[in-house]
Amino acid sequence: MNSWPRSCTLKLLLLLGLAVLAAVLSLCIGPVNVSLFAQDSLSRYIIGYVRLPRTCACLLAGMALAVSGAVIQSVLANPLAAPNIIGVNSGAGMLVALVCAVAPQAPFLTPVAAFLGALAGVLLVLFLAQRTGAAKITVVLAGVAVSSIFGAGIDAVVTFFPDALNGYSDFRIGGFTNLTMAKLNPAGFIILAGVLCALLTAGELDILALGTDTAQSLGLNVKRWRLVLLGVAAALAGAAVSFSGLLGFVGLIVPHMARRLVGENSRPLLAACALGGAAMLTLCDLLGRTLFAPYEVPVGIVLSLAGGPFFLWLLLRQRGGRTHD
Repeated sequence: MNSWPRSCTLKLLLLLGLAVLAAVLSLCIGPVNVSLFAQDSLSRYIIGYVRLPRTCACLLAGMALAVSGAVIQSVLANPLAAPNIIGVNSGAGMLVALVCAVAPQAPFLTPVAAFLGALAGVLLVLFLAQRTGAAKITVVLAGVAVSSIFGAGIDAVVTFFPDALNGYSDFRIGGFTNLTMAKLNPAGFIILAGVLCALLTAGELDILALGTDTAQSLGLNVKRWRLVLLGVAAALAGAAVSFSGLLGFVGLIVPHMARRLVGENSRPLLAACALGGAAMLTLCDLLGRTLFAPYEVPVGIVLSLAGGPFFLWLLLRQRGGRTHD
C-alpha cells in the first residue's frame, strides 16, 4: 500500500519541473523584467528583496494548502472539503487577528495562533459530522456556517481594534505583498515539517481511507490517527494563512487534479499536491501581477474566479450521484 508506483515518477518530475519554471518566471517577470544572472545592483535588489520572498511565499503557501486539502478530504472522506470551505482558514485567520490585536509586539505567536485556530475549525466540523452522521453536502454546509462564525469574529476584532490588521482587505482576499524572508521563515519551517509529516504518515492515511470499521480491523487506532492527521492539516493551513491571508480553493482544486494524475495512493498523491499546489499558486500570483499591469490583481481574486466555478461543478457532480475519482 505504501509502495511508490513507478508510473508516478515521471509525472512527479514533470510537476517538479513546472514548479521550478513557475518560480523562475516569478523571479524574472514583473513591472521590470530582470535576469537571474544580472549583476547590476538594481536587478539584484529586486530579485533578493522583492521577488524572492514573494516567490517563496507562493511556493510554500500553495504546497501547504494543497496538502492540507488532500489530507482533510481523505480523513473526512469528503471530496468537497477544503481548508477554506470547512472553516480551517477562517479559524486560523480569527486567532491571527486576535493575536495582532492583543499582542502586536509578539509576532512569533502568529504561527501558533494560526495553528490553534485552524485546528479548532477542523475539529468542530469533524465533531458535527460524527454527531449527526451527516451527508457530504451537510458537512460542507456546516463548514460554511463555521466559516461565517469565524469570519464574524475577524470582523469583530477589526471593529474593536482597527489597527489589529493593517491592510485588512488584503488579508481577507489573500495575497503576498510586503513580505520579507524574516516574516516568512517561521511559517516556512512549519510548512516543510508538516509536508514531511504528511508523507511519513501516508500509510495510515491510506488505511483510514478504507473506512472506520476496516481500519480498526487492521489494527489502526482510528481516533488517534484521525486527530494526528487533522492536526497536520491544521498546521499546514494555519501556517499558510499566517502570511498569505485567507486564500481559497487551492486545497480544493489541486487534490482533485492530483488524483486524476497519480491516483489515490496517498504518498504520490501528497507529493503531487505539494508540487502542483506550489506551481499553481505561483503561476496564479504571476498572472495577477502581470496580466493587467501596471495594476495588480490580488491572487485571492484570481483563485476565486477559478475556484468558484470548479466548486459548483463538484456540487453538481455530487448531486448526480458520482464520487470523485
